[in-house]
Amino acid sequence: MKIIRKPLAAVIAAVIMLVLMNGAGRAEISPRDRQALAQAELVFVATIRKNGTQSKAAPVWFTTDTANQAILIETDHNTWKAKRIRRGSPVLIWVGAPRGPAFIGTAEITNDSALIDKILKDYKEKYWQDRMFGWGPSRGVFTSGDELAIKITPVHDLPDGFISAPGTPPPPIHAPPAK
Repeated sequence: MKIIRKPLAAVIAAVIMLVLMNGAGRAEISPRDRQALAQAELVFVATIRKNGTQSKAAPVWFTTDTANQAILIETDHNTWKAKRIRRGSPVLIWVGAPRGPAFIGTAEITNDSALIDKILKDYKEKYWQDRMFGWGPSRGVFTSGDELAIKITPVHDLPDGFISAPGTPPPPIHAPPAK
């Protein structure tokens, strides 16, 4: 009986450790940013140039994924933002205004149909310009590749008051800045 208990206890301990480690390493939108996003019309997105400096932050429409762990945006396939994200650029996000709450995150171009559906649905509901004039993306532009869906996952919040500074180095992505 002891022989069975020890391996069983070891397996249970290993499973518990895996669950705890996966939960601890999972990035998601912070409560501070979630609250700001609920009221914001836009986010401002900056990428990192090849020379290691920040680009100018551009205002874009956005929504969040169903789990509230990532921001979803779309962009034309040939923008600098798209080119930099394709090569793995981190992104800096300001919520609501150029001086709004900010975070640094990772971005990936996605063809996930559920995320594209969420962008299309949410933009129609959120933005009157899309409802009235059709200024938002359509399924056709995603299918053709003219527009790209981008999923941005926060890595860590940036300090209150952090502002866009084009041409300067960004904060490190993997270590939160000192407070």
